[in-house]
Amino acid sequence: MKCAVKAIWMVVAAISLAASAMAANAEGMTLVSEQVTNGETFKNQQIYNQWGCTGKNTSPELKWDNIPKGTKSFAVTMYDPDAPTGSGWWHWVVINIPGDISSLPLNAGAKGGQNLPEGASMLRNDFGSRAYGGACPPEHSAPHKYHITVYALDIPTLGVKSSASPAMAGFYILKHTLAKAVLTAPTNAR
Repeated sequence: MKCAVKAIWMVVAAISLAASAMAANAEGMTLVSEQVTNGETFKNQQIYNQWGCTGKNTSPELKWDNIPKGTKSFAVTMYDPDAPTGSGWWHWVVINIPGDISSLPLNAGAKGGQNLPEGASMLRNDFGSRAYGGACPPEHSAPHKYHITVYALDIPTLGVKSSASPAMAGFYILKHTLAKAVLTAPTNAR
């Protein structure tokens, strides 16, 4: 009896593992960066260079893969849910990245957008500029978890005005998301 129960549990465990692997492959979209390792703190290159922070304020190179069928465009965001604002902090919002693009180069978030793919644009971040704004957690705070997310979208353009807030863009992004991939960088206070 014990052997039969153990065998059943082993089969259940194997099926569960297989189902998990299939679900991971079904979702499958991945995001990687030479500058950002998931679960590790940002390097100085991705830290803001104002408000008491002294980084290089350079957006990381990003590459995504396993793009779902039906993808017509992408959006990329960097968001800090731990900011002491009651609503988090948007560091970077890029929309209307063409569906045949699968990467952004290092410093794509430079002010003016000259390093973005044709057709893509940035919305104003919570620092007040249409650019990448690096991590800069307040002094004496617990580590903040910065989320860089690429979204595969089922529409060619998001359809929001250039004056739209990141929250407004987020509404439309989530409404049209086919898949997403996230890198998280927990970064300590200064």
